[in-house]
Amino acid sequence: MIAKSILLVEDNPQDEILTLRALERAKLANRVEVVRDGQQALDYLFCEREFVHRAGSGLPAVVLLDIGLPRLSGLEVLERLRADPRTALLPIVMLTSSDDQSDRLKSYQNGCNSFVRKPVGFAEFAETVAALGLYWLVTNEKPPER
Repeated sequence: MIAKSILLVEDNPQDEILTLRALERAKLANRVEVVRDGQQALDYLFCEREFVHRAGSGLPAVVLLDIGLPRLSGLEVLERLRADPRTALLPIVMLTSSDDQSDRLKSYQNGCNSFVRKPVGFAEFAETVAALGLYWLVTNEKPPER
């Protein structure tokens, strides 16, 4: 059985470190891949450009996707992933600092599975990320293969 992985799409180095540390503290031994902009996320998931070597590797168990990304926003990434049959059912959690109601509405309208605002304090942030990791990697059952 292939271990479930997480794709973290995060352009803020500090938030990346905090997220990785929180997952480690939760003792989630799963692999976490990190990409730093929207185009890189699409390239990773569709095994293109610098990630062509991933062909046949399968999809992560969940994508933790920030909204405010360079090149392509998280909302644009979400829209493209939902439009493609290969990633239409991939679990996507918007993990963002945004508290803009229109971002939340657009995220759900474009098919995100969850919208989670990043807490400010590390302890609360770590708790939130740990809960996300446990839910999506352990508790959630993915849809059956088509």
